[in-house]
Amino acid sequence: MAGGQERILRGRVKAMQSTKKITRAMELIAGSRIVKAQQRVQAAVPYSEQITEVVKDLAAAGGTSDSPLLKGRDELKTTCYVAITADRGLCGGYNAGIQRATEGEVKADVLKGLDYLIVPVGKKAEGYFRFRNYQLGQSFQGFSDQPSYDDARRIGEYVVDLYASGKVDKVELVYTRFITAGSQEVVLRPLVPLSGDTVAGGDGKAGSDDGTGADFEFEPDPLTILDSLLPRYVEARIYAALLNAAASEHAFRQRAMKSATDNAEELIKSLSIVMNRARQASITAEIMEIVGGAAALEGDVVDGAYLDLGDDGSMFSGINPAATIAPAAPMGDNTSSAASSAPAGVATLEREEAPEPASDAAPAGDVEPDDLKRIKGVASVLEGRLHEMGIFTFKEITTWNDEDMDRIDDHLGFEGRIQRDDWQGQARQFHNEKYPDDQI
Repeated sequence: MAGGQERILRGRVKAMQSTKKITRAMELIAGSRIVKAQQRVQAAVPYSEQITEVVKDLAAAGGTSDSPLLKGRDELKTTCYVAITADRGLCGGYNAGIQRATEGEVKADVLKGLDYLIVPVGKKAEGYFRFRNYQLGQSFQGFSDQPSYDDARRIGEYVVDLYASGKVDKVELVYTRFITAGSQEVVLRPLVPLSGDTVAGGDGKAGSDDGTGADFEFEPDPLTILDSLLPRYVEARIYAALLNAAASEHAFRQRAMKSATDNAEELIKSLSIVMNRARQASITAEIMEIVGGAAALEGDVVDGAYLDLGDDGSMFSGINPAATIAPAAPMGDNTSSAASSAPAGVATLEREEAPEPASDAAPAGDVEPDDLKRIKGVASVLEGRLHEMGIFTFKEITTWNDEDMDRIDDHLGFEGRIQRDDWQGQARQFHNEKYPDDQI
């Protein structure tokens, strides 16, 4: 069992190591893309600032009164939310922040009795809101990590058309504003209609009018220029939001992958410790099995007594399990008195005198003793008992007749063990191997 657990843990460690390589690679890729995304955000700032100044000057020149994008609705009924998320996951709480912010605004509108429309930008926004049966407009996806101005133009044309056609009365952007690589925030910025304060400040922030603006003459008239320039301004605002969202996505992904890499490293260490313990337990169990098997092969000896498993599986089958040994007689009493004092029905075991050695057995000093332990079932203790009976060699065992084997069998407490294990056959084989010139 320990070996199986070790294999399972080893597989988990390898899986964590593979996962760690993937998360580490994604962390490095996200880190390299943050720099490029941040540069794109900074590169778009001059254009955004310049178009904001032009729109502000046009508004100051008297073009605000007739421009449809600068006029608010008398009654607010439907709000459009452009929710900008990522196309992929594995970026921590980036997508969840946008989803919660948009969902909170929608629920607030519903409580007020107002209608809403969500324009999802990114697969995660579409999947989240569509699964929850929110009212969705056209979906835009496939460019969250590297948006282009054409993507912003398509979104801008769609939301301007929604507002101009009267389907929505207000359009707001929900995206993640990139501050630094370690700091981002979810913001809600009004997009359409464009109020004077919003246009002056850009990116949804109120600007300051210090009265130092230049006096321009416009050709054609400011209203005509505003009609063609305001959609571009909306596109520029959306493009800036997309760039901020892309940079924020890479920053979130870098932090998430770094955290995943650190967690994988900790998990690998923990699993390695558990695996090493399981391996040590497996080795210890194997050693114990080897030691136990060696002790069993030593001769089936238990507390110095020969362990005989009979045909019925009982131990010491030479003794009747129903018999009870009578109490030992006091010192000086003879055996007959002890036997007569035993209760009725209780069997008594009397010491049996050792049988006489075989007729052709030689004294121990006249022959070279053989290693009788080579015979199956004969251990050190049993070999000593055979020596006490005057049996020292394999050849002596081969000379036993049936009467000798029965007598020795009874003396040792066996029940046919000598015949069952074929001691004579084993002794003949070992003798012939040891004495090639004296074959039996």
